[in-house]
Amino acid sequence: MSTSIDLGRPVSGDVIDLILDDHRRFEALLRDLRDSTSDRDAVRRALAALHVAHAEAEEKHIYPTLKRKDAVSEREAEHGEEEHAEGHEAMLAVLELKGTDTQAFDDAVEELAQALNHHLTEEELTILNPAREEVSERVRADLGAAFATERNARLDADCGNIDNVRRIVAAAEREGLLDDDEE
Repeated sequence: MSTSIDLGRPVSGDVIDLILDDHRRFEALLRDLRDSTSDRDAVRRALAALHVAHAEAEEKHIYPTLKRKDAVSEREAEHGEEEHAEGHEAMLAVLELKGTDTQAFDDAVEELAQALNHHLTEEELTILNPAREEVSERVRADLGAAFATERNARLDADCGNIDNVRRIVAAAEREGLLDDDEE
């Protein structure tokens, strides 16, 4: 991975706790990204890696299992994927900027923060709460191990590099996940 910032390396646990731990990491990284005295370049690379790894692990393991367990609807899972795509798109805008001390960078960070904060809140309300209520502790522990393994493998594969984020955004556009008509 191309960052020196610690993103955590969980190997097991209740998937809800693991996801919430990452959500708090997102919030801390966003605070650092807004701080003009931080190493904003390192922070944006770390945030990109965490965002991609987290989203891909959720989409591969969490959303499908929660749909099968009737904890979330197909629409809720699709909406989560759309919000991940919007976050990737906003993350790409931050990554593509050359400098980190410009108004354009600050504006891009604000857009990214809005997209991520909206998603974190909505996911905690509409996906994690039903998972707490409808899914057994054993299944949540199994999901935690799968989530952590996938997340860590994606981090090891440098999933947040700009070329990969560009590829993910292009795929999301082709799949219609970034439909501007909904805004």
